[in-house]
Amino acid sequence: MPWKSKSKPAQTKEKLGIYIHIPFCRSKCIYCDFYSLAGRDDRMDAYQKALLAHIGETALLAGEISVDTVYFGGGTPSLYGEKRLRELLAWVKKHFRVDKDAEITLEANPDSVDQKSLVRLRRAGFNRISLGLQSACPDELLAIGRPHTVQQADQAVAMAKKAKFKNLSLDLIYGLPGQTMERWKASVTHALSLCPQHLSCYGLKVEEGTPLAAQTAGGLVLPDDDAQADMYLWAVDHLRRAGYLQYEISNFAQPGFESRHNQRYWLLQPYLGFGPGAHSDFGGRRYAWVRDLEGYIGGVQSGKNLLDSDEAIPKWIRGSEYLMLRLRTVQGVEEWEYRGEYLMDFAPLEARLQEFQAQGWAEKTPEGRWRLTPTGFLVSNQLIADLQERQERADFSAVLPLARERYGRREV
Repeated sequence: MPWKSKSKPAQTKEKLGIYIHIPFCRSKCIYCDFYSLAGRDDRMDAYQKALLAHIGETALLAGEISVDTVYFGGGTPSLYGEKRLRELLAWVKKHFRVDKDAEITLEANPDSVDQKSLVRLRRAGFNRISLGLQSACPDELLAIGRPHTVQQADQAVAMAKKAKFKNLSLDLIYGLPGQTMERWKASVTHALSLCPQHLSCYGLKVEEGTPLAAQTAGGLVLPDDDAQADMYLWAVDHLRRAGYLQYEISNFAQPGFESRHNQRYWLLQPYLGFGPGAHSDFGGRRYAWVRDLEGYIGGVQSGKNLLDSDEAIPKWIRGSEYLMLRLRTVQGVEEWEYRGEYLMDFAPLEARLQEFQAQGWAEKTPEGRWRLTPTGFLVSNQLIADLQERQERADFSAVLPLARERYGRREV
């Protein structure tokens, strides 16, 4: 397998996640910079063969490690057809040790699901569905190029419940063109009326190279930073009152319904990705496949190199990622968790976190963990970058004896 990563077969008992990228869409939303293609349905069968081959070969790397999350993302996986999706999931179960209680998620657009398909998918093993509602205001959906209506979203939720999906997530976006606080409140209220177990509330980002970037450069006006901050903080408080606890910057869930797959990214747990542009973090290496459908299909068929990037991750980089990712969550960071795993001094970071606390951006829990507050989440990129810079300047050699005394000798 010339296209395979240099990762070694797993020897750990840690659980594994699998991500499968479905890059097909009916149309591209103006804000989307994910690798996805509209109007390429003619390549679905060829892509399916490539995915099956790639998954089957790569499964050898997993050894005896078991899989506890499988996530079908996109693109629009629900557009791919339930037969292909069922075949893929059955193939994963055949080649990997998938736990009986594994979380198996399907991303879907409201306009590309139907009752019979949802029933078949749920019976095949899919047990979580994530629907891209985005807004409950028709003109906002039209402005961002969403292919569905509010009525279709309501119908999709009803069909998912009738198909006996008991774990439903809805996506919403704040900061949309023309969006006011009242419109945002209406969208959140409408989403809650559908009784999902999970909600993701994302701030609109203007990504370079997207139609949205061109439109904003041409004069399209978006809600300013203060307006978006007000929308975010209102949602945090309103969802808490409704029983949805925030567990990550943009994610809220009823107790027990946090996304197990997405949490593995934030907790630096291993995962394997399949499909063009998909990333993996496995066996001490991080790698990504080419962002090109034909390059991916042809590479699998011919055995040529599919890697777009591949690197070993040293401990000091992992320590930086620990700060970046854990501080996105309400779990936050903890001194000895950091010292023991990454062998670096936490004191400079704690001193800075205390300064953040004085500004209302961070707090220390009774258990001794540091985390950002909702206000801190709003400026998390700046706060985390500040901490990472202090980490880079710190001399961690002084903490080695202490860490080894408590945790035993480990490689740096």
